[in-house]
Amino acid sequence: MRCAIMQPTYLPWIGYFNLMDQVDTFVLLDNVQFSRGSWQQRNRVKTSKGFVWLSVPVTQKMGSLINEVKISDISFMRKHLETIRRSYSKAKYLSDYFDSFQGISSNAVKKSPLLHKLNEDLIHYFYGELGIDTELVNASRLEVSGKRTKLLTNICSAVGARTYISPPASFDYLKNEAHLFEEVNIDLLFYNYEHPEYPQLFPPFISHLSVVDLLLNKGPDSMRVVRSGKRKLLTFEEMKNNNC
Repeated sequence: MRCAIMQPTYLPWIGYFNLMDQVDTFVLLDNVQFSRGSWQQRNRVKTSKGFVWLSVPVTQKMGSLINEVKISDISFMRKHLETIRRSYSKAKYLSDYFDSFQGISSNAVKKSPLLHKLNEDLIHYFYGELGIDTELVNASRLEVSGKRTKLLTNICSAVGARTYISPPASFDYLKNEAHLFEEVNIDLLFYNYEHPEYPQLFPPFISHLSVVDLLLNKGPDSMRVVRSGKRKLLTFEEMKNNNC
């Protein structure tokens, strides 16, 4: 039983879905502190002039959790959708996905003022279009406590995971707390992904864009592209050696 834990981000990049595809349970970490200007509220798409940021306007109180942050002006969605429609007007699969994507996006901001609800609705939409069948769970519904690594181990235990796959950026703090996984008999592995190239509009290729870019350019072949970047998971010792 493998588990990954990630914050719900806006229009995630393709590696987010590759990680999701490698686990049995993917936990949306919606009950930790929100970080303004992070992937939680923005992402990138490609235009004829290069990439542009699509950012969700939010209002927050000091120390707000992700699931407490509110969208401050829902008119942003009309602008985001128009940017995508215009930028990808010549994309092969625009007509296959844009109407459904537009419907999901517009309805999400109308039915809830919360940023995490929008992100989760969009994650579910892309998850379905890609054909992923991993179980998605909200951390806030698990009723677990703890900070940093202890929170991660408690979440893993709550969903019955015996292996935790961590994003590599977390190594810097996990390297001093990896023993907490050993204490509860959970294996710790690190995600390893090499971003694949695929045909895009407006060469040259730009990596780490929103999954929107892949879906509109590759359509039903998108999941094959996502999986092509998969590499061998790294052990703690391999990550330690790589960071020496």
